[in-house]
Amino acid sequence: MTLATEQIDRLIRNQHQDPFAVLGPHAIEVQGQKIWVVRAYLPNASAAWVVLPEERQEFAMQSVHDPHFFECQLPIAELKNYQLRVRENGHDRYIYDPYAFRSPHLTDFDLYLFGQGNHHRIYEKLGAHPSTVNGVKGVYFAVWAPNAKNVSVIGDFNQWDGRKHQMQRRGNGVWELFIPDLKPGDCYKYEIKNSEGHIYEKSDPYGFQQEVRPKTASIVTDLDSYCWQDQAWLERRRNTDPLTQPISVYEVHLGSWLHASSAEPYVYPDGTEAPVVLVADLKPGARFLTYRELAEKLIPYVQELGFTHIELLPIAEHPFDGSWGYQVTGYYAVTSRYGTPQDFMYFVDQCHQHGIGVIVDWVPGHFPKDGHGLAYFDGTHLYEHADPRLGEHKEWGTLVFNYGRHEVRNFLVANALFWFDKYHIDGIRVDAVASMLYLDYNRREGEWIPNQYGGRENLEATDFIRQFNHLIFSYYPGILSIAEESTAWPMVSWPTYVGGLGFNLKWDMGWMHDILDYFAMDPWFRQFHQNNVTFSMWYHHHENYMLAFSHDEVVHGKSNMLGKVPGDEWQKFANLRCLYAYMFTHPGKKMLFMSMEFGQWGEWNVWGDLEWHLLQYEPHQKLKAFVSDLNHLYRQEPALYDQDSGQGGFEWIDCSDNRHSVISFLRRSATTGECIITVCNFTPQPHSHYRIGVPERGFYTELLNSDARKYGGSNMGNLGGKWTDEWTFHNRPYSLDLCLPPLATIILKLDVHKTAAYGTVEGAAAPA
Repeated sequence: MTLATEQIDRLIRNQHQDPFAVLGPHAIEVQGQKIWVVRAYLPNASAAWVVLPEERQEFAMQSVHDPHFFECQLPIAELKNYQLRVRENGHDRYIYDPYAFRSPHLTDFDLYLFGQGNHHRIYEKLGAHPSTVNGVKGVYFAVWAPNAKNVSVIGDFNQWDGRKHQMQRRGNGVWELFIPDLKPGDCYKYEIKNSEGHIYEKSDPYGFQQEVRPKTASIVTDLDSYCWQDQAWLERRRNTDPLTQPISVYEVHLGSWLHASSAEPYVYPDGTEAPVVLVADLKPGARFLTYRELAEKLIPYVQELGFTHIELLPIAEHPFDGSWGYQVTGYYAVTSRYGTPQDFMYFVDQCHQHGIGVIVDWVPGHFPKDGHGLAYFDGTHLYEHADPRLGEHKEWGTLVFNYGRHEVRNFLVANALFWFDKYHIDGIRVDAVASMLYLDYNRREGEWIPNQYGGRENLEATDFIRQFNHLIFSYYPGILSIAEESTAWPMVSWPTYVGGLGFNLKWDMGWMHDILDYFAMDPWFRQFHQNNVTFSMWYHHHENYMLAFSHDEVVHGKSNMLGKVPGDEWQKFANLRCLYAYMFTHPGKKMLFMSMEFGQWGEWNVWGDLEWHLLQYEPHQKLKAFVSDLNHLYRQEPALYDQDSGQGGFEWIDCSDNRHSVISFLRRSATTGECIITVCNFTPQPHSHYRIGVPERGFYTELLNSDARKYGGSNMGNLGGKWTDEWTFHNRPYSLDLCLPPLATIILKLDVHKTAAYGTVEGAAAPA
C-alpha cells in the first residue's frame, strides 16, 4: 500500500477536497527507481485493470483497504493516456480515468477576476463545457460552492452516484473536474455535501440547458455549434442610436400565444421529430410550439402588424408555467419547453433576417426557493442574504440576490452579457427594478434593514445595476436596456458616467396608470380629469420613456383592454383606436402585449391560446388592421420617433380644452424638420368646426383617422385633409378648421408638394 488509510477513508466518505491527491497516476520512487502508481475508486466494481493501449499491455489492480478502492504499480518510466478496464456485474467496460487529466480549464487569473466580480465571460469557464484534453474528448465541469465539504458530478453516466466523480477544490471555492467520454446531450447535476454532512442535488447555475419540467437536471450543450447569418443586422445595430429610431414592441409569452395538437409533433428539416411538450392538464391534447415553429408563424404575424421588436417574457428556465417565467432557476439556460438552445438561436436569427429585433425579459431581482436551484446552494446562504430582512420577498415567495458578494454580482453581470453574446439578442427589459432599489420594498416597519447611512436605498443593488449597464453598452453598442421602474428614482435612463443607473429606456408607469384611469371613465366625466392626459409632459423630458401596455394590465381581474373602456361595443372599439393613436403620437417608444392588437375580450390566460377565433368578426379584423396601419405610419414619420426625449420634439397646440375633452399637439423631426399634428377627441360628441393653430400655411393631409370606415368608425373626417386659413389661433400664424369625429384621433401632416403646386386657397377645400 502506497497511501495512508486515512486518505482513502476520507475519499470513500466523500470528504476529500482534492481527490487528485489520492486517485489517478502518481510517480513514486521505489529503491531509487521511478515507477507509476495508479489508483481508482470504483464503487460496484469487482475487479479492475490498467490498460496501456499503445503498448497493448494490461496490469491487474489490487483492492486496497476497501473492496472498491484499487491500486496498481506500473514498472515503467513514462505513463501516457491509459484506460481502465472495469468489471461490474460480470461485464467489462473500458473507460478513461478522469483523474488522469489535470489540465486546469480555469487559470489563476480567472479565479482572481471572479473573486473581484469582474470576469465578464465567466460562463465560458464555470458550468459544463465540451472539451478535448490530451487528445481525449469529454466535458469539463466547474461550479462555485465555497462552503461545501465535497462536490461531485452525478448523472446517467454514473448512475447518479456521488462517489464516482468527486471534484477538486480550487481557489475561491470553485470545484472542477474533466470527465472523459461525456458529450452534449448528457444529463447531470452537482451533488453537494455541506459541513454537517447534508447532501443537496443541484442543477448547474451556469448550465446552458435543462430538462423539460418537471425534471430538473442540467444538460451538456455546445452553444458554439450554430452558424449565425445575421452579421449585417448586428453591424447596423452597432452603428445606430436606438433612441433616434422607431421602436414599437410586441410583447409575447411564447407558451400562450398559440398552441398545436400533441398528435402532430414538429418535424425538423432532417426528418427527426421534436419532443412533444404538453401545455398542461388544463388544455388536454395541446402542446407548445417549438422555437422553429414560432419563427414560421410569429415572425410573419409581427411583420404584418408592423412592430419593430418582439419582447419575450422570460425564456430562462423556470419550473412552473404559472410564474410566466419570472421565477428563474436556470439563468443561463433557455427554457426547453420550446426546444433546444440552437432552436432559439434560429428564432433570433430569423427575426434579424426579417428586420425584427428581439428583447428578452431579465429577472436579476429575485429567484425561487426550489430545491434544485440557487437557494441554499452549498448548504449555506450563498446567492441570497442569510437575514430574511434583506434576502426574502415574502409576497412573491422568493429570495433576493446578495449583490454585495462579488461572485454573485459576477454571476448576474456575466448573465446579462451572456444573452447578447451567445443569443444575439437586441435588448433586455429588467423586471421589478424598484424591488432592487429599495430595501423597504413591500416590507413593513421592522422587516427591513437600513443601509449604512440609515437610508432605504439598496446601495449594493444600484452599484450592480450601474455595472451591468455600463458593460453591456460597452460590449454591445446599439442595444436596449429597459427598466420596469415605477418610482421617482432620479436618472434611471441617464448614463452611468453622469450618475445615472445606465438604462437607455424606462417604462412610463405614471403615464400608463393615468391614461388607463382616464379611459376607464365615462366620457362625460373626462372633462374633470384633463390632467390625466396632460400631466406626463410635465416630467417626460427627465427620462427616456417607453409607453407600455404590458401583460400586467390584462391579468388578475384587471380585464383586457376592451373591458377597461366604457360604452357599447362600437364605443369600446372607438375608445381603443383613439387610445392607441394617441399613444403612438405621444413621445416615447411603444409596447403592446399580445392580443391587444385585435381586441381580445378575456384576460390573458397563461395556459390557453389567445382568442384567435375573434378574428372572424369584422370589428376585431378592423382593429388589427388599424394597429398595423398605425405601426407603419409611426415607422414612416421621423417626427414621431427621432426626438422622443428632446424638448424640441413636442409642442402643445392646446392642452386646456377640458370642456370638450380635446387635446392637440405637434411632433417635430430633428432630421427632416417636418411636423405631425395630432388632435384627440376623447368624447362621443363630434365637432364639425374645431379650429387649431398650426405653424405653417398650406394643405394638411389627414394621414390617419381612427374613425375611418375601414377601421369600423363612423367615417367622419376631413375629406383627406384641410387647407389652412389666414387666421391666427393658439398663438400660431395659421389655423385649420377641422371636423373632429367622435372618440377619435386624427393625424395630419403638411403636404409640401401639394402646397407648392396649388398655393394657399384661403377658406376653401383642397383642389381635386
